[in-house]
This record gives sequence, structure tokens and C-alpha cells, in this order.
Amino acid sequence: MAEIVKNESERQMRYNPAEIEPKWQERWDADPALYAAEGHDSGKPKYYCLEMLPYPSGQLHMGHVRNYAIGDALARYMWMRGFNVLHPMGWDAFGLPAENAALKNNTPPREWTLANIDAMKKQMRRMGLSYDWSTEVATCLPEYYRWNQWFFVKMFEKGLAYRKKSKVNWCPDCQTVLANEQVVAGRCWRHEDTLVEQRDLTQWFLRITKYADELLKGLDTLEGWPEKVRTMQRNWIGRSEGALVDFVVDGEVKEQGCAKITVFTTRVDTIFGATSVQLAPEHPVAKAFAAEDAELAAKIAGLLEEQKKARESDDIGGIEKHGVNTGRFAVNPFNGERVPVWVGNYILAEYGTGAIMSVPAHDERDFEFAEKYGLDIRQVIAPKDGSEPELPYTAEEDAVLVGSGEWTGLGCAEAQQKMAVFAQAKGFGEATVTYRLKDWGVSRQRYWGTPIPMVYCEKGHDSPEPGRPAVEPGGVVALPESALPVVLPAQVKITQEGGSPLGKIAEFVKTTCPVCGGPARRETDTMDTFVDSSWYFYRYTDAEDDTVPFASDKANYWFPIDQYIGGVEHAILHLIYSRFWTKVMRDLGMIKNDEPAERLFTQGMVIKDGAKMSKSKGNVVSPDDMIARYGADATRMYALFAAPPDRDLEWQEEGVAGISRFLGRVHRLTTKYAAVSPANETSFNEESAAGQALLRKLHQTNAKMTHDFSGRWHFNTSIASIMILVNEITAKEAAMDAGEISEATIAQVFRGLTLLLAPFAPFLSSELWEQMGCKGVVFRTSWPEADERLAQEDEIEVPVQVNGKLVNVVKVPAGSDEATVKSAALDDEKVKARSQGKTVVKVIIVPGKLVNLVVK
Repeated sequence: MAEIVKNESERQMRYNPAEIEPKWQERWDADPALYAAEGHDSGKPKYYCLEMLPYPSGQLHMGHVRNYAIGDALARYMWMRGFNVLHPMGWDAFGLPAENAALKNNTPPREWTLANIDAMKKQMRRMGLSYDWSTEVATCLPEYYRWNQWFFVKMFEKGLAYRKKSKVNWCPDCQTVLANEQVVAGRCWRHEDTLVEQRDLTQWFLRITKYADELLKGLDTLEGWPEKVRTMQRNWIGRSEGALVDFVVDGEVKEQGCAKITVFTTRVDTIFGATSVQLAPEHPVAKAFAAEDAELAAKIAGLLEEQKKARESDDIGGIEKHGVNTGRFAVNPFNGERVPVWVGNYILAEYGTGAIMSVPAHDERDFEFAEKYGLDIRQVIAPKDGSEPELPYTAEEDAVLVGSGEWTGLGCAEAQQKMAVFAQAKGFGEATVTYRLKDWGVSRQRYWGTPIPMVYCEKGHDSPEPGRPAVEPGGVVALPESALPVVLPAQVKITQEGGSPLGKIAEFVKTTCPVCGGPARRETDTMDTFVDSSWYFYRYTDAEDDTVPFASDKANYWFPIDQYIGGVEHAILHLIYSRFWTKVMRDLGMIKNDEPAERLFTQGMVIKDGAKMSKSKGNVVSPDDMIARYGADATRMYALFAAPPDRDLEWQEEGVAGISRFLGRVHRLTTKYAAVSPANETSFNEESAAGQALLRKLHQTNAKMTHDFSGRWHFNTSIASIMILVNEITAKEAAMDAGEISEATIAQVFRGLTLLLAPFAPFLSSELWEQMGCKGVVFRTSWPEADERLAQEDEIEVPVQVNGKLVNVVKVPAGSDEATVKSAALDDEKVKARSQGKTVVKVIIVPGKLVNLVVK
């Protein structure tokens, strides 16, 4: 081993990532095909690895690094496993932050955004992330957002995009409408301290509710998604089976369409116990009654104000229930009974029909309200055994109807079905399904977004297509594909004075109708930024196509995404919107898959100073600072090592320093033995005991890491196992120098170590691979296969019980027979002490699991 010692003295042993990493990044940048996916005919299985694209805010922080490090390690591993890997990156580049920055810095949003993209892309390159930049997309460029407009027109033609006046969420800080999914705890998703207001506006919507049932059922097929995400989506979709029942208003009502009150109920079997009908303050019938009674109108207005305050504080569920008796009655169609009509502050106009039948005996909320206002409480459901239940009684599965006419004695489920059929046959109701999910409001009154490709024809005209209605003056006309993209004007004065900034640009607003050629005005709202991110991952497969959003054959090859990685905070935002968009594209014949991603992984947050790391919290740590001090490999490895990837990580810079020191050890050891020729692998049986121990630890590490990558993704334990392997190498260093371990084993161990390190530390592993004289790119070299015989643990731990109670855990050689295990258990001092003076009447051995001694 003299030449090894000499080699150590001649080489610079200090680990210097500031020299190693830029050198390798320059080489990788010079080879654009290095990370590029191969064609459909590669003969390799495909693997689409994707992290959610970032908003280009100007700087990455360690929260980003953790997300990207997970995906990067996985992509590199899959390359080494022989897969054709697509690992792209792009920019979710539209949105309000750019407008806010423009107002603050007097910089046009496009200029600000593109500069940030350039800066963040440099950071990603410096981190050594394995993205195929030939597939890059930026959603703020016309080459991308023209296809947002194309999709919008297609949806309009299919009846999926429409315009209506409705109550919408308004953020006074953003000065724009928000979708329901963008309101969190009554506040704007971008402004945690800003209460959202309710306004009546005419807006564009996408009919996501058409796919509500399919979105719900599809969750059962997404077994590779976290159950938490699937549960959040199930709850948000909120499917309820029930019946619509019409209560005819008793007496004259002047307002047209207000002669009946339609309620939705999931428990039509309790309708004989309905003792009132209750309306939302904004229900049309409530408004009609108020129009005839000024005193009633004032009381209803007070209820509405209470409701608004509860909405703003997101406490509608805990609101103190108040109501007003309108003095009017409605007729229960099942028994002809006149029941009073009330208005309640806790009834919401947008849920169900905005009206309920109140059954106090069988609903806690209704019971509370009835007791407060002295309304009748009438039991119509009872236990099958005839016992008297405590009210309110919500009923067990075998409960039956009482006091319910011809349905008395039926079970609840049977009664619900038969009563819904009866209502439909008599023309006053029907069985139906409702959803909590509402159509997606996509209009935004801001500048920095995709212009909606619609115009309003001033004079109107006949329909150019058979079977479609004529366009009235001021009616909507979709732009043809030849008119796309509608490009955002470059020079726009951005204010927050209300209304879209585009509406103040006459040359943008004034246009001609594409059908009749007459004067028209453009739509000045822009699209919700979640439109951009609903389909971006399809564009990655065909990023430069200027004829279609993407070629179907390419998308069908790559989809569904094999592994999607991102934050759980997008469960009912991006993730549900992208599922909807996928189903629309499938129905347009563009793709074959029903769901965008087969597996989803939601990583934990990076926590600093007790809060999630974010710019808004002022607690971000820049990866640039960490890279300057410790190198990119150490920075990335710390993000993977400090906690399991699905758990929150508490930021500690000392941890990065520790990883850097560990990589320094790896560099020193490998550099020291780099000159050892990578000869043929030695025979395990011919190796010394020290060499055997070293080979065994290598293969055990290999097996553990392969297991971690294939399922649970506990990269922290994978890295820990590499550290244990390095400790074993260090312990055998003297034996290697003394020639007690063969050069073939030394070469095998260091080659194996470098390959195992490659997914986590690509810069250092590339450097060491080259130093050892190995050919090819280290992370395009095949992942080493663990020898099952060597990968077995040297010892196994076996719990020992006495009469079923754990006494101790004994260690026995791996593969021991039952006689050896029994002997080890009986000879253990703690077991002897527990069984002293007693007779062992039976020894039960569960191989590899436990030993139980039965004594008496």
C-alpha cells in the first residue's frame, strides 16, 4: 500500500466545493443532452418526475431547495435504474406579486418577472439541479398563454366557460375577485390579515361542477396520493344525496317566481317533523316579503349584516343563531300543513337552495333554534325497539318513521327513497345530488394575467353557426384561433383604484367583432393565475410547438406523471383545478389519461424561528449564502437529511456545516485511495475478515438505500446509512494501508460509495468518479445491485418473553437455527432471573420475530 500512502501525500486532500462544483456545472451546461429525456423509441421505461413550478419572486429560499432536492435525487436515481426520465422546470409567472412589485419599484411586471426568472434559474443551475431546460416554460409569455386563451374558447364552445352575475369574494387589498378556493379562514390566500368581502359582480366562470362526481370518484383511483389530500378534496367537493321539495307559499306574492320555496334536504324521511321553513337573508322569497314590509326588511337587513361579519371572521359555523318570523306561511306538500316561514342569519344563499325545512326533533341546529324561539318540536323518527330517545334524535341505522302517514313504520333509508319517488310523481319534488363545490370563478380585475379572449359586439348579429342563438347587442363573441394570442399591452399604468387596468387603455378595449366586423369592445378582465398552472406539465412534453398546446402522442407517452412533488397547501387549489383540466382535455380528445399524476408526494415545510420559512415572514435563508459557505452538495444533502421528507424540518445552519464536514471525510478517503486500480471484484470468501466486514457493510447500505428509494423515501436514513458505511471505511483505514484488505475490495467499496452518493451529492460524486479513473457520467451509470447474501445483517435482535411479557432482547447471528435462538434466550441473564425457581414447560419460537418461554 506504499503507493496509496504516497498518493495521499501528493494530492491536495482538502475538500473545496468552491472549486469542484463550478467546474462540473460548466461541463454539464456544455452538454445540454445530459439531462434531456430520450425519445419514445428509447426502449427504456419512461419516468416523469416533476416538482411544482415556482412563482418567480426573485430568490429561492431553503423551502424551495428542499422540494427540488427531493425531486432531483429521485430523478438521478431513476436514470441510474435505466429509466427514460423527464425532469422539467418552468415558471408560474403571472399574478399579483409582480403587479405589487411594479407599484413599489416602478418596474413593469414583465421586466421584473423575467429578471427574477433569470436570477432563480442561475440559482437552480448552481445547485446542480438536473432539469432539462430545453422544455422550460414561462406562463407570462405569449407563446404559452395563447394556449390558455385557446382552451378558454374551446370551453366556451362546449358550454364550460360562461358569464353570470353572482355574489363573489372580493379582496380589498388585491382589488380583485377570488375563487372560493382562494379564501382561507375568511381571508385572502395572499393576505392573511385581509378579510374578504362579498360583492355582486358579473364574472366569467368555468363549469367545474359538471365534473364534480367524476372528480370525487376519481379520488378512489389515486392510491399513490396522500390520504390527507384525498380527504381534503372529498370534503371540498362535498357530495350530498337528498331531495328537492317545493313548499308553496300560502297567500299572494307579488314578485314573479316567489310563489314557492324549494328546499334541499338529505333527510326527506323527517319531513312530517318540519315545523318551519327557513330562508337565507338574500333568498328571493325573503326579499319579496321584505319589499312588502319595511319593518321586516330592516330586520332581515340586520340578519344579513350579522352574517357578513361572521363570514369575514370565518365563524359562520359558530354564529349565534338569530331569526325573524316573516309572518307568512308555506304548505308542507306531504301533509298539507301550514308552517311558518322564518329568515335565519345562519342560512347561506349559496349553499343548497338557500332554504331549509327545520326539523328540530332530529337536528341539533334546528333544535337549538326552535328552543330559542319557541317553535314546535315534533318527533317523527324513533328507535326500532320503541324506546323513547332523548331529543334531538339523529337516528340509528335501524330507526323507523313514526307519525308520518303512509310511511310510518318504514326504515329511514327505505322511506327516503320512496318519499323522493312520491314527490317526483306528484310534481312537487325529486331526488337529487348537491355539491359543496361551486363553479370556478376565473375573472380577475388585474393587469398581469392572461387576457380573456372574448369581445362584446355592440350591434349584435345572427349566429354564424347553425343551432346557436343570435348575438344580441352587447353580447359575447369568442375570438377565433387566428386572432390568438390577445397580447397584453406592454406599457400600462398599474393602479389599485378598482377595475382592470386594461379597461383604461382605449386602443386595447376598442376592437371589431370577428363575426360581423362591426365595433366591439374587448373583455378587460384577465384569467386567474391557477389557469396557467392547471395544464403546464403537459406543455413540458412539447414546449416549442406553435401549432397546438402539445402533441397528443407525446403527452400520451409521458402521462400520467409518475411522481409529482409539492406542498399540501395546494390540495384544493392547483391540485383540484389540474384534475378538472385533465378531464376537459381528455373529453376534447387531446389525451387518454383521466388523472394528471399517478403518485403525489407532499413534502414538509422548512421551519425557522417557529414559523414556515417565507419572504412574508422575513425568516428566509438564501441557498446562495449556504452554497458560498458549505457548497451546493452539502446544502442539498442537509435538506434531505435533517428530517424525513414528509415531516417539517427545523432549520439549523450547524447541520449544513456538519454535512460539509462529512463530505470532506468522503473526499479525503476517496482521494487517498483513488489510484487503486478498479480491478475485478474479489471473492468474498477469499477476502480477510476486515475486507469481508467492509464488503458486507457496502451491500447492506446498498440494499437499504434501494429499499428507501423504491417506497418510503426516507432519504434521511439513506444518508445516515452512507455515514455508517464511511465510519466502517474509516475504521478499516489502517487495515487497508497495511495491505490486509485487497485492492480489488478497496476499489469496489469506493466505487460503490460514490455511486450511492451520486443522487444526493452529484458534484462531489462526479469529481471522485473521475479521480478513480471510472468511465462515463456517474449518475448515468447503472445503480449497483446489492448481493442478497452480503446484504443480510450480521446479527438480528430477537425479543424474549416469559409468559407473554417482554423480558429482554437478545442478539443472535443472522440465519441462526431454532436451537441457537433457543439457547441464546435461555442463557440470557435477565431471562434466567425472571424464570429462576420455575420450570420451563414450553419454548415457542416465531422465526426472526420472538421467543416466548412458558414457565410455572
